[in-house]
Amino acid sequence: MDIFDGLSMLGGLSLFLFGMSIMGQALERRAGGRLRDILGRLTTGRTAGLLTGLGVTAVIQSSSAATVMVVGFVNSGLMTLKQAIHVIMGANIGTTVTAWVLSLAGIESSHLLVQLLKPSSFTPILAAIGIVCYLFCKSAAKKDTGAILLGFATLMFGMEAMSGAVAGLSQVPAFRELFLLFQNPVLGVLAGALLTAVIQSSSASVGILQALAVTGQVTYGAAIPIIMGQNIGTCVTAMLSAVGANKNARRAAMVHLSFNVIGTGMWLTVFCLVKALFSPALLDEPISLFGIAAAHSVFNLLCTLLMLPLSGMLERLVIRLIPDGEKAEAVAELDERLLATPSIALERCREVAVDLAETAAEALREGLTAFDDSSPALAESIEEREERTDRFEDILGTYLVRLSSQPVSEADSMEAAKLLKIIGDWERIADHGVSLLRSAQELRSKGIAFTPEARAGYQVIAAAVNEILDHSLTAFVRNDREAAMRVEPLEQVIDILKESLRTGHIRRLQEGTCSIGAGFVWSDLLTDLGRTADHCSNIAGCVLDMEEHSMNLHQSLRAFREDSPEFRESYQGYLKKYAAPVS
Repeated sequence: MDIFDGLSMLGGLSLFLFGMSIMGQALERRAGGRLRDILGRLTTGRTAGLLTGLGVTAVIQSSSAATVMVVGFVNSGLMTLKQAIHVIMGANIGTTVTAWVLSLAGIESSHLLVQLLKPSSFTPILAAIGIVCYLFCKSAAKKDTGAILLGFATLMFGMEAMSGAVAGLSQVPAFRELFLLFQNPVLGVLAGALLTAVIQSSSASVGILQALAVTGQVTYGAAIPIIMGQNIGTCVTAMLSAVGANKNARRAAMVHLSFNVIGTGMWLTVFCLVKALFSPALLDEPISLFGIAAAHSVFNLLCTLLMLPLSGMLERLVIRLIPDGEKAEAVAELDERLLATPSIALERCREVAVDLAETAAEALREGLTAFDDSSPALAESIEEREERTDRFEDILGTYLVRLSSQPVSEADSMEAAKLLKIIGDWERIADHGVSLLRSAQELRSKGIAFTPEARAGYQVIAAAVNEILDHSLTAFVRNDREAAMRVEPLEQVIDILKESLRTGHIRRLQEGTCSIGAGFVWSDLLTDLGRTADHCSNIAGCVLDMEEHSMNLHQSLRAFREDSPEFRESYQGYLKKYAAPVS
């Protein structure tokens, strides 16, 4: 092996790692909705958690990425430590899929159909299909499919380049002696752990081992300890991601490390005993690509079978290793670790946005009751809710902007844009709740009271605003088109009602039945209610836009008002329901 083989090896490794990264990202974008469905079915059951971890890791082709996701979920309060344990176990099994795919390169047969199964036969075809999809298709889904095929083709070309570059090592005595050295199980475990810790991917390190196996110098006795060590090395990514997280997230990362260390320790002991007592001839035989894939799968399955019944003990162990502190730790609403999986991060953003919306709606409802309830508890509740919505808007806006810079699908990009537009409207609705509270406090502090006619008018418009708020919240939380379509006609009626009540107030001023002081408060109150209805209209309009895959809010609302018979029917119904009281 000369310097040019070394350069080929380096280039092949680079292509291999790049292809794996591109394929994983594209798979994640393509399966974003399915990932959310899988994770939405999480339960505390062992089997459900195990299958969840297996499925997610099989999709994104990285147990390290899956475990980092789990750490983020635990840090955000989306997953309990008990759930995380089972998901991590499943992730260790799911990561073995890559080795089986790479092992296809080891197929040897003169039969045409068998030869077609070799990656060198079908990879060029996949690359050609992939480049056509990626360059010439407009659909984001088809582009992602193209990226998956191109990533896989790049990965396989890199694998072949590595295999070709190291083929000459079979004649190098030093290389043979190196792998004889790894016959020492402890050195093999350390080598596997170190390699995987450096490249932070057990799938990639197994692929490198498979490339080296084509030399015929890698025996079962050397490969099995290296594979065991790779499971420990892959924990580095999760341990690094847990830095700065809360204690439960650190415990989740520690579960990953403890699971692999204990499993490796137990089965390495069994391996050493078998080797010492029976000296199987198989251990001295050269390992094939299929043999590496099989050893990887069997070892991970054995670790899971060993530790699954002991998951409760594992939980108690990590709690002892990372004990509870005296000070309670906050749960992160949005965890940066989730940005590695944009579709999951977006789902978490939506959950936080729903919390923001419900908090803002409740602040406005409480503000509407402030004219009848002067309790300090109500005032404190409204102000706390408004501060909470301010904080949510700030962290959500920042997080969504960062999320939008990640490679996401077209549908996820539109969802992120919708959330960015809507959270500002919900935050302003909470502000109007506080403004209503201030108006009520001003009336009481100055000893001013509305006239009976004004109070009757307020009851009508407050009821209308309550209803439009309910429709907007339902439309947003459930993506309910029917609820969204009821908002715009009611907003138009509230505008008419607001002007009617403003006109009535001017008449009362002229007649001397209402004071100037009450008039200022009345004007502010009507402005708050009218603007609340406007924000509700914006929210419902965004929901309707998403249904039409459009982001042109004003055009959508204008078309709905002008062309929809449903609008006219609802509008007439609301006009009768919320007629201004005669005064």
